[in-house]
Amino acid sequence: NGVILKSYFCATKLLQMTLLLMAAGSGSRYGKLKQFDDLGPKGEFLMEFSIFDALKNGFQHIVVITKKKNQAFLKKYLSERLENSVKLDVLVQRIEDIPEASSFSGERKKPWGTAHAVWTARDVIKTPFVIINADDYYGQNAFKGAAKFIKKQKSTDVFGLIGYQLKDTLSDFGAVSRGICTVKDKQLQKIEERTKISKNKGVIKDEDSGEILDANATVSMNFWVCTPKIFEYTKRYFELFLAQAENHEKNEIYLPFVAQEMMENGFISVEVINTASDWFGVTYYKDKDIAVETLKRLVEAGKYPSPLWH
Repeated sequence: NGVILKSYFCATKLLQMTLLLMAAGSGSRYGKLKQFDDLGPKGEFLMEFSIFDALKNGFQHIVVITKKKNQAFLKKYLSERLENSVKLDVLVQRIEDIPEASSFSGERKKPWGTAHAVWTARDVIKTPFVIINADDYYGQNAFKGAAKFIKKQKSTDVFGLIGYQLKDTLSDFGAVSRGICTVKDKQLQKIEERTKISKNKGVIKDEDSGEILDANATVSMNFWVCTPKIFEYTKRYFELFLAQAENHEKNEIYLPFVAQEMMENGFISVEVINTASDWFGVTYYKDKDIAVETLKRLVEAGKYPSPLWH
């Protein structure tokens, strides 16, 4: 095992760090495909700022998970902007892409969730990698912290999670879903999914339970630092999920649930990385104006060039 581990991390130093972006969502609350909305000063997509931040911190492999109808467009769009030295994979999250030992004969309109989106990249990612949502902005410090974490990583069993404060991740225009984290000595203990969190007159409330939530609670915004160990576990998780015939037309497998089970079964530990980084997202269409103004301010402050790519 020691030899394998040493070989793995020698290979890691030789191969590039990878950024995986999940961009296969439908944007039902936003009203359109928010991954491809022109939010930057020169019409850039929000995901382009994350890609820029990743490249700036030493990432050289970009993997985007999207829908089939968007694959050719996105491949061409990003290829025209990224330098030739950057490896780019644009992959399709397909409903029929399930483990060989499993079967599914029902009808389903959308893929199997965020854990399935990550599993889609199993054949192209062989080294430590970061997972993010394509329709969120995570801040430059987040990528700096993630790169530092990977370079210091000494085991395939140690994952990372960039933590944010709940009060900094809410929308003024409606309820949001957040993973509330229990953290002890920088180690993630558990994530509790709250699907309807709202803010009203400074009070943050879980509308489902009526519980008032701590504004400073650590939350997961799906910025994970993983190793390829997650692929094999997701496969087993997916097989068990499909073996239980419970509403397979709509149910999904979620990345936080897979990570939680891996922790509970002793396969991994997860270090919460607090980078004091900025975050904003575009859950609702009214969030767009705030996103556009924020990106404009960041460019004016010299954080990003405009246009973003030369």
